[in-house]
Amino acid sequence: MRLAVIDGRAVLVRGDRAADIRWASQGRLPTDPMTLLEQWQRVRDFAVGLSDDAYDIEVDPDALEAPVPRPRQVFAVALNYPPHAAEAGFTPPDEPLVFTKFPTCVTGPRTTVELPKGKVDWEIELVAVIGRPAHHMPVSRAWESVAGLTVGQDLSERVSQLQGKPAQFSLGKSFPGFGPTGPVLVTPDEFDDPDDLEITGLLNGEVVQHDRTKSMIFPVPELIARLSAVVPLLPGDLVFTGTPAGVGNRCTPPRYLTEGDELVSRVQGIGEIRQHFAAPAT
Repeated sequence: MRLAVIDGRAVLVRGDRAADIRWASQGRLPTDPMTLLEQWQRVRDFAVGLSDDAYDIEVDPDALEAPVPRPRQVFAVALNYPPHAAEAGFTPPDEPLVFTKFPTCVTGPRTTVELPKGKVDWEIELVAVIGRPAHHMPVSRAWESVAGLTVGQDLSERVSQLQGKPAQFSLGKSFPGFGPTGPVLVTPDEFDDPDDLEITGLLNGEVVQHDRTKSMIFPVPELIARLSAVVPLLPGDLVFTGTPAGVGNRCTPPRYLTEGDELVSRVQGIGEIRQHFAAPAT
């Protein structure tokens, strides 16, 4: 099942067509995607029997919005791919290194981001979306708590992120537009192996990041188990699972996003998000 949001309304997507969930369910299911995530199994059951005739909306990729527009909690994980840990000068961590992106930074899949002062970097990530409450969830059952997967960018302003001793991450990763996600939420059963997906980031057409999610030090189930051992996870929470090697501040010389750049982020079986970058409005 593939869920998207158009004009604030949750839709199911099949190919290049979509079905409005509230209309197709004759009002039995709500329009708001956050409310739908609170009753995710009902949505799954409804989608199984939905006929092709219900998919009567042509999908315009430019019209898609964040599939989870108002998460209550947004977790992110640092250094979760060994090559990225190595390029940053660290050994792979023994425990997940967790920070947060503040929810107001979350946006949709095709956006223009105003560049703040500083050094703005890219970090393509697979994002897991929680679909049922999870507290003390064992690894063996962790996929049960996942509504689906989507594509994300953990955009990062490195000056804000790294200032201070010790450095603090969250503000530098939460400027407006710094959490683009989409284009759709895809349920785990849609993948041959949800733990092994190709992930690719391109800057102005050049591949700058490429790996497979099986390279993660802490895969999705382990992240959910570790997070939920401390914090109750809620429907609609986002988990940015870490980025592969190839970020700008580890290039020689360092490379950062500038006005006019186009950043494309792709994950196998989900699709792509696309960001353009502009100077701040005056």
